[in-house]
Amino acid sequence: MIELKHLSVRYPRTVQDALSDVSVSFQKGEFVCILGKSGAGKSTFIRCLNRLQKPTSGEVFLDGLPIMDKNEFEIRQVRREMGMIFQHFNLIPRMSVLQNVLTGTFGYRHSLRNLVGLFTAKELESAKQVIDDVGLSEMLHRRVENLSGGQKQRVGIARALVQQPRILLGDEPVASLDPGTANHIFTLLKDLHDRLGLLTVINVHDINLAKRYASRIIALKEGHLIFDGIPENFTENEFHETYESKPKSVLFH
Repeated sequence: MIELKHLSVRYPRTVQDALSDVSVSFQKGEFVCILGKSGAGKSTFIRCLNRLQKPTSGEVFLDGLPIMDKNEFEIRQVRREMGMIFQHFNLIPRMSVLQNVLTGTFGYRHSLRNLVGLFTAKELESAKQVIDDVGLSEMLHRRVENLSGGQKQRVGIARALVQQPRILLGDEPVASLDPGTANHIFTLLKDLHDRLGLLTVINVHDINLAKRYASRIIALKEGHLIFDGIPENFTENEFHETYESKPKSVLFH
């Protein structure tokens, strides 16, 4: 479904690649967690998948077709296939839950309709359905600024789902949440992933979440791919290699 070939990214005025010669492919049904220290290249990796970040070299293929050289209109069409969940929510605080979720339909609509905020009955129905799916139906008209962090992230998930994506991407979606809320969000993501038959690729710091929910773990270190396998094979040795520190046994229960 998605394939990366020899992907490298170097940002301006830097001497080291943020990503270095990464080649990997993902298929429908996989729930992939990306691990690595801060600065390992995780966010760059995720942002290359939907071309929020253009690589310095290499290529990304969606269903066998290259996406790196597409124009802005074509990229918008590609991004329809990929729902994106952000660490800091990227919501509009003074707008309601429903209004924020409806912004997820913008990629399918004429810009003028987006500007004036006119939505069809079908779009409204779809937005209400995904809001119900994430457990926020009672907060439909509540302003986002009055929600908790976990509730805001549920709005972000609903906004991604209203696109009806085949691929769900997450850039540290639980990094700013407490452990209990993070676990609830991952449970929700896994349930939606299974029910909708998605490809899900998520950056995460918490090794326990990755080992509990992922079907596949990828680890990055200084922009290099150093591990790609099932969670059971990501042992204390792999943890030490990825994070350069001795893990406590509690991390591997």
